[in-house]
Formats: sequence, C-alpha cells, structure tokens
Amino acid sequence: MNPADVTTSSVPALQTDLSIMTLFWEAHIVVQLVMVGLLLASVWSWAIIAEKMMLFARTRRETNSFEHVFWSGQSLEELYNQIGARPARSMAALFVAAMREWKRSVESNPKPMAGLQMRVEKVLDVALSREIDRLERRLLFLATVGATAPFVGLFGTVWGIMNAFQAIAGSKSTNLAIVAPGIAEALFATALGLLAAIPAVIFYNKFTHEVSRHAQRLEGFADEFSAILSRQMDARS
Repeated sequence: MNPADVTTSSVPALQTDLSIMTLFWEAHIVVQLVMVGLLLASVWSWAIIAEKMMLFARTRRETNSFEHVFWSGQSLEELYNQIGARPARSMAALFVAAMREWKRSVESNPKPMAGLQMRVEKVLDVALSREIDRLERRLLFLATVGATAPFVGLFGTVWGIMNAFQAIAGSKSTNLAIVAPGIAEALFATALGLLAAIPAVIFYNKFTHEVSRHAQRLEGFADEFSAILSRQMDARS
C-alpha cells in the first residue's frame, strides 16, 4: 500500500461547509445573540441613514425655495400670509415664528416697545434650536452603533475562540476540522461588528457636518431677519 494513501486515510475529512447560515446555526447561543443584535443594529442604522438623506435633501430644497421667495422683494406681510397658515420647517419656521411674535406685539400695542427686539431674537433662537433638534434626531443611535458595534463583535469573537479552544481540549486534537468552525464563527462576529460600525461612523460624520452647515445658514438668516425687523421698529418710532 502506498504510504501516502495510509496517511491520507488516517486523517478525517475536513468540514468544508463554512457558509454564513451554517456558521450562524452552529454558533454558540451567546454568539448567535451577538450576531442577531449586530444585524438588527445594522438594519436600523441603514433605515436611519436613508431617512436622513431624504430629510436633508428635502430641507435643502425647502430652504433654497424660501430664500428665493424671501429675497425676491415680496413684502413680509404677504409672505407671512402665504406660509403662516400651514406648517413650516427649516428657514420658513424661523420666519413664521418671528413674524407671529412681531404681529402679536404690534397689534396689541402699535407703538414700538423696547422689549420687542429682544423677544423676536429669543423666538428666533428657540425656533432655530427646534430645527437643529429635528435634524439631529436619531443621530445619536448612529454614533452609538459606530462606537460600540466593533466591541460587541469583538466580544462574539472572544467567545467563539473560547469555544474553539474548548473543542480542542475536549477532542484532544488540533485537527483543522475541529478548530475551523469556532474560528470562523468568531471572525464572522467581528465582520458583522465592522459591517454595522463603518457605515454608521461614515454617515454620522456626514450628517453632523450637514447639520452644522445648515445651522450656520439658519443663524445667518436669523441675524439678517432680526436686523430687518429692527429697522422697521426704528421706522415706526
């Protein structure tokens, strides 16, 4: 008999089925929970990413449209009558809030009041804060996933390697067929952690930058509109 045949026949056949579903179903229950949690976090992160991309695109369109109308020369009263009755967002929300306070104060007391400018500025600050909060909603989840998912995946990796070592100790063999499944499921947990974390970090940074740019744009409009109302107060005095 050929010695090579004897050697080959003495080594058990290696388990070659290392598909994703096989790795999941044969993993330890703790590793399975880690995988399911990371998959759910990844799916929810992508849902938030899609929602935020549509939100920021819509916000840019609404802001550009309002700015075009606002600086077209139309009177403030006419513009307020057009958009004041329906819900306003972004820059239009700041305009409506300030004009509502302006009209309420002027109608109750036609003479200019010393505290009107301060109240208008306060209303603009509150409306701006609400708009920023609306844009930042659920971004904390992306930041949390980006920061914790790799460590959760690492936990699954450590647990999988522990199982692999226990399998080696139980079988008293270092055969690759015994070690490979545990190592594979451990690496799979790490891969899922990175799969959840990388997009979350990338889009969190992108959306944070978008919020910062839009906040600066709203702050600039608030200052300009406050100056316009201040000039009107001076004209009425």
